[in-house]
Amino acid sequence: MLAVNKILPGGQGLAPVLLKRAATVELDWDVRQKSRFEATDSQGRTLGVFLPRGTVVRGGDVLVAEDGSMVRVLAAPQPVLVITHCTGHGSPFDLLRAAYHLGNRHVPLELRPDHLKIEPDHVLADMLRSMHLIVRESNEGFEPEGGAYGNAGGHHHHEHGSHDHDHDHDHGHGH
Repeated sequence: MLAVNKILPGGQGLAPVLLKRAATVELDWDVRQKSRFEATDSQGRTLGVFLPRGTVVRGGDVLVAEDGSMVRVLAAPQPVLVITHCTGHGSPFDLLRAAYHLGNRHVPLELRPDHLKIEPDHVLADMLRSMHLIVRESNEGFEPEGGAYGNAGGHHHHEHGSHDHDHDHDHGHGH
């Protein structure tokens, strides 16, 4: 097992060519918020990760092993709910309202300019739909905000994939 005890947030200071050549490891959010875990990298090596307590690993971070090798972390696709505003019945402000209500419930929440992401929860999905928001299930990387007093929310890695906004929903009110 290859021991890992150092992390470079966002791979800062590393040349892009080094990042491109580094092995990768895909980790979901549940694993990335632990400071001690085992994982297998893209080269088939078993990693024993031992980071300082409270460390949160983000997609794009680089783990440094005891032998000096580097492993780039990828946010593994996982089940999430993607929340968008309804262009026919609402406005982008509806996302701000949703973020407020989810924050009051201390729900891990990924904030993007045009959508929010949370882990699957049918009660919260129903609440959001009642606020006339569009909630769709997806399988994507999840990078929730860090706490206001923590070190986890300082950097975001924006992946620009296709954004499908087609939806079927009934708002229960006439227009």
